Amino acid sequence: MQTIKFELIASGILSVLVGVVAYFLKQLISDFKKVKEDVTEVKNTTQIIKTEFKGMNDLIHQRIDFLDRRVDRLEHETFNYYEKKQS
Repeated sequence: MQTIKFELIASGILSVLVGVVAYFLKQLISDFKKVKEDVTEVKNTTQIIKTEFKGMNDLIHQRIDFLDRRVDRLEHETFNYYEKKQS
């Protein structure tokens, strides 16, 4: 009968352990790539939301400016009407 040497068993166990570590490292790298893609997607979505918000904010300010000018014009016309009526 042949006896199995300790070095042979140790090298076999070490090879299996290195293979397991390599597998988990590969999974970890894959997970990091997915996280990077997700972060990029979130960043792009955030930029789109920020741009849409800025556009809506600009539109609201335009409407407020328009309404302010309209109210000013109506106040001016109303003031002139009553001033002419009293004269």
